[in-house]
Amino acid sequence: MTSSGRVVNTQSGSPQNIASLTEVVNANPGDSSAYNVRGTAYGRAGKLNDALADFDKAIALNPQYYQAYANRALVYRRLDKPDQAVADYSAALRYNPSYDTALVGRGNIYRLRGNNEQALVDFNNAIRINPGDPRAYHNRALIYQAQNLHSFAVEDFGIAIGLDPKAPEPYNGRGVSYLATGDVDASFEDFNQALALDRKYADAWANRGRANETAGDLGKAKSDYSRAIQLRPGYPPAKEGLSRINSGRTLASAPT
Repeated sequence: MTSSGRVVNTQSGSPQNIASLTEVVNANPGDSSAYNVRGTAYGRAGKLNDALADFDKAIALNPQYYQAYANRALVYRRLDKPDQAVADYSAALRYNPSYDTALVGRGNIYRLRGNNEQALVDFNNAIRINPGDPRAYHNRALIYQAQNLHSFAVEDFGIAIGLDPKAPEPYNGRGVSYLATGDVDASFEDFNQALALDRKYADAWANRGRANETAGDLGKAKSDYSRAIQLRPGYPPAKEGLSRINSGRTLASAPT
């Protein structure tokens, strides 16, 4: 399980794989790593309570197992228990202060709570420890973006893209900052690239719709917003975009 919640191996959460890992656990009941690996598989399969039980066992067997703390933190985050997640990320960092995965994970929770200063500390430390971690740059860029520091955001999104060019999120994020600064052409390039990498990326469809609306191409904007809503019913940015177009009060017609 990664700190971003992405599935690295789509087969790892399969019933067959979990059954094999259960055989390993049964054969090695005192092996904390066996529980941690199966817990990860349970997490990828969406069996979060089973994942928690395995991470609990791994930590009970090895109270300094920092990877298990970070994995359990991610489950807590998915269960919408941010306080427990922060506590586990902090525990992981007590045992391994250089564990950038825990720094990025905890920083993300701080960011989502609006604690941008604490989040920046974690992301900056993650980058210092591991300059090759694209997640830290991407998430730091999101903070800069929220602070309207779009030039800094564009730079960090660009680094994240260079480190992981197959991830659609940094392209989408950079496109938002380009659009905010009036560089509509550059935003189109990034939204199109994000969608080339993930055709089911509702955020990118809605953001490209906003770019098309800004450029005055309302037909394409309406199509993009509709696609975003199809993928994520009720998605507010797309609903608001369609409402503007249908009412005639579009971004392109707004006074400058």
